[in-house]
Amino acid sequence: MTGPVLVLVGPMGVGKSTVGELLAERLGTGYRDTDADIVAEEKRPIADIFVDSGEPYFRAVEREAVRNAVSEHTGVLALGGGAILDASTRELLAERPVVYLSMDVEEAVRRTGLGVARPLLAVNPRKQWRELMEERRPLYTEVATAEITTGGRTPEEVAQAVLDALDLAAAQPGPPPQEPRQETP
Repeated sequence: MTGPVLVLVGPMGVGKSTVGELLAERLGTGYRDTDADIVAEEKRPIADIFVDSGEPYFRAVEREAVRNAVSEHTGVLALGGGAILDASTRELLAERPVVYLSMDVEEAVRRTGLGVARPLLAVNPRKQWRELMEERRPLYTEVATAEITTGGRTPEEVAQAVLDALDLAAAQPGPPPQEPRQETP
């Protein structure tokens, strides 16, 4: 099966981008984020897409971005926090190495401030974050090969935990292996 070497899922602010970039570096591969793909395609921030075009429009664009990324990208892929809401996206992730990065609400508050440029958390962010997680947690665990809790860990520690959970070895630094030489008689 072609596609990403691993896919990161989890709530907004959990560190998918930071950890994903570290993993890509350690694995000697590329990194891609579907939220960044959407911003580049739409030429506007995600918060503006939600406000100007609505969540259904955003989810349709997101579904297409995930489909394209899974079919085109062979490195580390991070999905937006709500991408797993779509059943076809969950089907697309079946049989793939998917890691759910999780955190509790206190960690979410510390990391994101809950609300800054987060359209789904505009009013009563703690309550809304808890409600989002009640809805999404079962979907994250449904698609996940492994779950890594990020609370109290550095991004480097989380990246190593992901590698360990998936039994992936980091790329070895140094020159690429050389082809064996053919002896001429």
